[in-house]
Amino acid sequence: MGVPVLIIDENLTVPVDTRLWREARALSEAGYCVLIICPKACGFDKRHETLEGIEIYRHSTWQGSTALGYLFEYACALTIEFLLALRIYARTRFRILHGCNPPDTIFLIALFFKLFGVRFVFDHHDPTPEFYNARFRRRGFVYHIALLAEKLSFRFADVTISTNETLRRIALARTGASPESSFVVRTCPDPDDFPPLPPAARP
Repeated sequence: MGVPVLIIDENLTVPVDTRLWREARALSEAGYCVLIICPKACGFDKRHETLEGIEIYRHSTWQGSTALGYLFEYACALTIEFLLALRIYARTRFRILHGCNPPDTIFLIALFFKLFGVRFVFDHHDPTPEFYNARFRRRGFVYHIALLAEKLSFRFADVTISTNETLRRIALARTGASPESSFVVRTCPDPDDFPPLPPAARP
């Protein structure tokens, strides 16, 4: 068995989250033992299953619609994810925790496991503070909490990956993260999903 890697994605289930699913498959093909914690969704409600050799643990979520509702949603999900991570660690002793945003709260789980030598990879999918501002059209207490969580996620990560160079530059400018440990891993379609077609005949 390869080095165990635990991925936590609070935003989408897998394999619906195609970026994360491709990352997980790439790790598995490279010889890592990959486990994923993610929410349940319509059509993907099994609490535990194995797909293509990757173990998936899904949990129920409570959907918020207000600023306080989102805080409650994230707090509940974070608690469940931490308990599942403890259960998985007891069995696998995973060495890497790969946390995906949004939200930028999984660093709290990573901090605990860093006490046991687990390395933290922060997968920066989206700028959460901007998402909050676009959703609620204000910059209040929760907005500043989102900024702080983003900053701490970068600060405590051993390695960070962003979806594009623009997002990486924004994050580095306001978090003070090290450029040497920050990388861009782009999301792109799978070529196998777009088989070549014969050229159309000219009229």
